[in-house]
Amino acid sequence: MTAPSRGFFRDNGISLVFGAVFLLTLVGQAVSGLADYNSQQVAQGLATISMGDYLTSSTFGVDVMENWQSEYLQFFLFIYATVWLTQLGSNESKEVGKEGKESDKEQKVGRHTEPSSPAWAKVGGWRTALYSRSLGTLMAVLFLLTWGASSIAGWAAYNSEQLADREDPVSWLGYLGAADFWNRSFQNWQSEMLAVGSMAVFSVYLRHRGSAESKPVGESHATTGASG
Repeated sequence: MTAPSRGFFRDNGISLVFGAVFLLTLVGQAVSGLADYNSQQVAQGLATISMGDYLTSSTFGVDVMENWQSEYLQFFLFIYATVWLTQLGSNESKEVGKEGKESDKEQKVGRHTEPSSPAWAKVGGWRTALYSRSLGTLMAVLFLLTWGASSIAGWAAYNSEQLADREDPVSWLGYLGAADFWNRSFQNWQSEMLAVGSMAVFSVYLRHRGSAESKPVGESHATTGASG
């Protein structure tokens, strides 16, 4: 049953609030990043740069893309992993014993669709197959795009440092094999894996009343996949 609309802002509260917070934090990163960059320039006796120059610099680009690609990697892996893996008692897991892609009836596809089901869930064939994996596929594509952007921005930043130190620049493929690139990548990836794993385990034993990310407060620790 489709819930009645309560107005644009109430119906889209999560996306609007997090979108606004995202923009505010991105602005904060730009302002603080420029200040830090210029302070280093002054300390080295070099000229400072404007906000426009900083926003189009490889320094700013690599910092942003490194964070974005690690987030999309987290969601991509979590979406695919939770098809086949479960965590007893966790709200971040589906019920134990329901591993796998589930039946058409459980997934409401084909002849099991409802009047309100998305059109591509009803038509069958390649469109339903694609739509049934569209979320994980999108996260994978976004990860690859931001990973590529991160590698290019990191490559440009790395070569700027190489030239400043009077050392030879490297090719993009050469940078992909450099310790600097993988050090940057693993720093971000490990924190995302820690966050996802911690949330999956903590939600077994801890509660937050009213949150969709928590089980009901009085639910058993062993109950898996319930929302409060």
